[in-house]
Amino acid sequence: MNDAIHDLQAKMSWAEPGTHRIPFAAYTDPELYRQELQKLFYRAHWCYLGLEAEIPNIGDYRRTVVGERSVIMVRNRGGAVSAFENVCAHRGAQFCRERSGNAAGFHCPYHHWNYDLEGNLRGLPYRKGIRQDDALHGGMPEDFALADHGLTKLKVATRGGVVFGSFDHGVESFEDFLGPTVLAYFDRIFDGSKLVILGYNRQRIPGNWKLMQENIKDPYHPGLLHTWFVNFGLWRADNKTSLKMDAQQRHAVMVGVRSAAKPTAEVTTGVASYKEKMQLHDMRQLDIVPEPWWKGPTVTMLTLFPSLIVQQQVNSLSTRHIQPRGPGAFDFVWTHFGFEDDSEEMTERRLVQANLFGPAGYVSADDGEVIEFSQMGFADSQRRSTCVEMGGRQTGEADTVASETLIRGMYAYWRKVMGV
Repeated sequence: MNDAIHDLQAKMSWAEPGTHRIPFAAYTDPELYRQELQKLFYRAHWCYLGLEAEIPNIGDYRRTVVGERSVIMVRNRGGAVSAFENVCAHRGAQFCRERSGNAAGFHCPYHHWNYDLEGNLRGLPYRKGIRQDDALHGGMPEDFALADHGLTKLKVATRGGVVFGSFDHGVESFEDFLGPTVLAYFDRIFDGSKLVILGYNRQRIPGNWKLMQENIKDPYHPGLLHTWFVNFGLWRADNKTSLKMDAQQRHAVMVGVRSAAKPTAEVTTGVASYKEKMQLHDMRQLDIVPEPWWKGPTVTMLTLFPSLIVQQQVNSLSTRHIQPRGPGAFDFVWTHFGFEDDSEEMTERRLVQANLFGPAGYVSADDGEVIEFSQMGFADSQRRSTCVEMGGRQTGEADTVASETLIRGMYAYWRKVMGV
């Protein structure tokens, strides 16, 4: 055991076996965070890059992130998707500054090294030297080979129009990574229908990146924290709920069916967020039209560890990309989408319902705020632990909102990989 892991184990001080008591240090320790980047984002995991609909044409690219490393996703000349690190192989400059665009190739402004759409080095100035007084001076060594100096390439997987990448070229297949249970819910949304981008939201949340994974694995809070969900039945205690996970317990799906009934005293008594007189000025927010592919559930929230959330909340669809920025902050990028065969009315409906989500969403603004509150508490009380015991101390699937089993499962996997 190396000294770094031994020191981390000492800092973590798990009070009991299992993962129902999570040390606050899991959210604040800088060395632990550095280890997370290496073990969870840069090795043995698939991370979200974007949607193929964002780069439909040859040369279209989008700058994205894996962990803290800047990555370019691009449609190459063969029509496939390539991905490589946005770091010049010469002196390490991040050469692409635009968020998206179209290019014949990539050019580092520092010393003008040029790369093709697959990240291969194609040329550089003065490779053979500079001719002065009828002789060549300087230049690269004779054994310098362009093929040895391309950009750092990622292994790429695409499924249903969604693009994932990994710096680890020995990573298992994407299908094996998700496992059959979670893959089935992924394919339910991304069934091969062509996607259309509807818009983006971006925000920086002052909290540890794992807190957003926890938040979307937590059916306990929506019917308590979110006034919108309680009042209009999108997620509350009387919803039919299923909590699913993969065999390794790292990925999860919260599945729910909206309650259309008037909330009863059983689900609202003592719930401060319930506002009996709350009314909508724009009833389009509740203009919900069932779609054939739903096959029952009105909401599925997929958490694909470590970097992606896929949201279907009635007619609103989005991916949410977690981009860590140190142990105490992360960027959160929302990509709202629909399908090419949507009617104009359905596209408008998806956009209207998207007002629930994003930095100022009727629902999601609450989540960003409480995550910040949690991080503030962790910083002030380093030796304490959270209590994650709703539904028991075990891990496994469940059929109730009164459970934190998906969070416990995620940390069982996290402890195994992190060795703490």
